[in-house]
Amino acid sequence: MTDDRAHHPHVDPIRSGLAGRCPRCGEGRLFSGFLSIGERCGVCGLDYSFADSADGPAVFVMLIIGFVIVGLALWVELSWGPPLWVHFLIWIPLALPFCLVPLRLIKGVLINLQYANKAEEGRLEEPR
Repeated sequence: MTDDRAHHPHVDPIRSGLAGRCPRCGEGRLFSGFLSIGERCGVCGLDYSFADSADGPAVFVMLIIGFVIVGLALWVELSWGPPLWVHFLIWIPLALPFCLVPLRLIKGVLINLQYANKAEEGRLEEPR
């Protein structure tokens, strides 16, 4: 990743990540699809090949949304005791949008933070 940040204004990584914008200029689109990262920024030309959020967004979504959905499902079960098919009818359609939307937001934020903090793959130092 080349460091030519001096020619571009500072971009808030949280704000640009939530908006799905380029981490360098804050204007170009980061995503080419709903969750797929584009090849490069259409405005400043930043190559997005450095962007690798790995499983981080999925872990955050599973921990946060899973806690809420399972907690609500347990509350409904203990309060009213509906049959299993009612749980499927309620929680699966509810869980899908509550997982997919934050997944895109968190992925954008993590990629923007990766760029802002110059995060790279760890390497072992060569022996002297």
